[in-house]
Amino acid sequence: MKDIESFLSWKHNDYHSVVELPDNYTVLDLSVNPWIPSKTEFSIGKYDEVRPNMYLTPIFGGIRNIHVGLDINGPIGTPCMAFMDGKITHLGYNPEPGDYGYVIITKHNISGIELWALYGHLSSESIEGKIVGQKVRKGEIIAWFGPENENGGWEPHLHFQLSLLEPKTHDLPGVVSDFERIQALENYPDPRLILGPLY
Repeated sequence: MKDIESFLSWKHNDYHSVVELPDNYTVLDLSVNPWIPSKTEFSIGKYDEVRPNMYLTPIFGGIRNIHVGLDINGPIGTPCMAFMDGKITHLGYNPEPGDYGYVIITKHNISGIELWALYGHLSSESIEGKIVGQKVRKGEIIAWFGPENENGGWEPHLHFQLSLLEPKTHDLPGVVSDFERIQALENYPDPRLILGPLY
């Protein structure tokens, strides 16, 4: 088991924001409402939220509706930044309806603990010219929000997810079943450890 106390001691202000958010944004409640455009340009979809009737395409198989990342919704082309120095370990395209579309996963070392960060629902240009092993620098723009025809069919947004498990490919389970929840929350820590108290 990983040293969770180390993660609880992280100071989010040591990291760069992954998306520059305005002061005014909406925190969505997708446990009761469908995903509809908010009244603000940007909005947040919560971590560890049960989202019934949202993940219905065949890739989700069974009932997987507990969200283990954090969504930042905004305009197509919104830049996404590296939260700290690291390197790209995986990148590619997940083409199925409802999937991530274009993805980049970066690897970081925090006080001797390896951590991976998945940036999902990106534009195709986000992976152009990038290679596995490429270094990223804190604050560097590494990707952009993709349009629906490139991001798996979703409203433009970034799915940002942390992982203590090394991904096998350019994919991580972004939603899990109730049976998997306890282990998933241990494997995929709350992104607010990096992003700060967004809600």
